[in-house]
Amino acid sequence: MDAFYASAEQASKPSLRGKAVVVGGLGPRGVVATASYEARRFGVHSAMPTAQARRLAPNAAYLVPRFGFYRDISERVMGLLRELSPLVEPLSLDEAFVDLEAGGVASDEVSARAVGERLRADIRAVTGLTGSVGIAASKMLAKIASEEAKPDGLVLIHAGTERALLAPMAVRVLPGVGPATGDHLRRAGITTVGELAEAGEDELVRMLGKSHGAGLYAMALARDDRPVVAERETKSVSVEDTYDVDIHDRTRVRLEVQRLAARCVGRLRASGHSGRTVVLKVRRYDFSTLTRSETLRGPTDDPSVVQEAAARLLESVDTTGGVRLLGVGVSGLADYTQEDLFAQAAGARAAAEAAERTGRADAAARAESADEGQARGAGPDGSLIHEAGEKGEQGPGGPAGAPAGEGVRAERGSGEPPVAPVERRWPAGHDVRHAVYGPGWVQGSGVGRVTVRFETPQSAPGRVRTFAVDDRDLELSEPVALVLEQVPPAVAPEPEPGAGPGEGQQPEAERGQGRGAEPEAERGPGAESGPGAESGPGAGSSVADSSASAASPGGG
Repeated sequence: MDAFYASAEQASKPSLRGKAVVVGGLGPRGVVATASYEARRFGVHSAMPTAQARRLAPNAAYLVPRFGFYRDISERVMGLLRELSPLVEPLSLDEAFVDLEAGGVASDEVSARAVGERLRADIRAVTGLTGSVGIAASKMLAKIASEEAKPDGLVLIHAGTERALLAPMAVRVLPGVGPATGDHLRRAGITTVGELAEAGEDELVRMLGKSHGAGLYAMALARDDRPVVAERETKSVSVEDTYDVDIHDRTRVRLEVQRLAARCVGRLRASGHSGRTVVLKVRRYDFSTLTRSETLRGPTDDPSVVQEAAARLLESVDTTGGVRLLGVGVSGLADYTQEDLFAQAAGARAAAEAAERTGRADAAARAESADEGQARGAGPDGSLIHEAGEKGEQGPGGPAGAPAGEGVRAERGSGEPPVAPVERRWPAGHDVRHAVYGPGWVQGSGVGRVTVRFETPQSAPGRVRTFAVDDRDLELSEPVALVLEQVPPAVAPEPEPGAGPGEGQQPEAERGQGRGAEPEAERGPGAESGPGAESGPGAGSSVADSSASAASPGGG
């Protein structure tokens, strides 16, 4: 897929089509996930700090990622790939390898090209987005071909031309050559793949080690025998959060670790695994990163066991200077859980103590959060993009299952005072629906107001309206599909000879309001185009770029 996240945002928001869009974290420590091709002309690229991107492209639209939306599109594309072959190896939401030979595609280049062109057409028809296809005899070459095909193209590398094609390319195009290896090779006078091949295997092994050096030499000669693997074995499960403001309070750090451990176990159970090793990751104020691990007596998916292990690991870490990132992971995965009666008994004994500690920690954490303005999750500034959009976790408005911005209230008759509702959060770019104006998306929010542009993928650029953040007619909603499902038209009865428009034949004026014309009542007043439809500065988004590659070991 081409500039996947940004392209998906442009497709769903007519007012952003043809404009610079940046998707990523919008807070002071936010990072660009992907930039549209229009934004790339200003020098914006993925993994760049958002603050730097704003300096390069101040008028771009900056949006918080909608991972659930991107995942739905990805599943549709992966479904198309699996129709081509049983061997599909996803690399990310927007990129995958396909073994065409395993799918019965003829090994000649004409057949391979026809399959690639049909795939591009199917992707556009199903998702409304463009994808680039690279076809070659190996995974490495197919990946390079797909990059050369961007945007919205197809490149087939002909047999026998591989080395000539690779020779002038920079060494960074090869898998396994990152910034560090690239700098090492550059200092040795090696900047192209051709120079890498000329250096010889012995020299590369001396410079980079046996495994890395020999592997790069083989790739420089266009040799890559890695198979397409349909399923990758999950080796670990982890979650982490980066904080806008460093956490100094030890109690707050403990509470965050407990929350992360609970989320990690939720993911562990969802994957059908248990794990034996608990890992804690702490990045301190000075960017130094510490990792601690503890191996249990057997695999577990018990939240209390993982939380207790993470708490023990935290005791050995000095956090007095402040913490900017915390993470909890579980490795050593297994498909079963070994019952540990001693651990269960210990967990039961600790439950009461933990409840009391958590109550005190929650109170302290709320106090510190109010003092420091600490934000978790995808807040109004969208600073945190980790785990965004995951089902069953805390969403933009509060705990899972609670409406955005609604505080969790005590049940009637519980005797406890209700919790005051917090100000609702409206992440830039996320979908909303108004009771009067219909579907739209958040263009920005702040100072008690939220600005919404009312438009859908099938409408013209929409009007902008501003509401109070607590407007009861406005709520977060599910995204509108990029491509509407095609419903077969009903078969109308044959009109009798001489019948007029009112006798079995639909009048022309009524036919014009059938499928394809959006009813005014559904569009709402805000769906009209006009002077207010232009996208203003700061309403943008950034996205990560990717493509679909086809590796056909037996053919072109």
